[in-house]
Amino acid sequence: MPHPERAKPDFARLVSDDATERTAVETVIAYERARGWEAVSVENENRGFDLISRRPHPEDPQTAIEVRFIEVKGRSAVGEIALTTNEYKTAQRLKKDYWLYVVFNCASKPEVNLVQDPAQLDWKPIVKIEHYHVRHQAILEVATT
Repeated sequence: MPHPERAKPDFARLVSDDATERTAVETVIAYERARGWEAVSVENENRGFDLISRRPHPEDPQTAIEVRFIEVKGRSAVGEIALTTNEYKTAQRLKKDYWLYVVFNCASKPEVNLVQDPAQLDWKPIVKIEHYHVRHQAILEVATT
């Protein structure tokens, strides 16, 4: 379901676009392959990251000597990004093994920006109040019958 406030200015800049995200993921997979790593998508598994990339051992390609857990974010131009709670908590847990690859300019010439251990950045939570509650005593004190 689309976010009910996706068109409002505070949220519109963060709304995901499938074509931009696909471009970003494909760009990152190509980037990883170009440096000799093999990236596998786990996007549909809700793990808190999109790709697992492994650097194969030179003498045994079936063995990885280094692994990156990569969250990919894409923007059509240059702009801010947001992490989900799951992504942020996973970044906190995995620390230096977690990488954020932000692909800017997906609509023109994609540019990959790498951030290791992104939980260390100055993230600002986006908080939305879903409900309000009041104690029954407050109701009884002011209610008329």
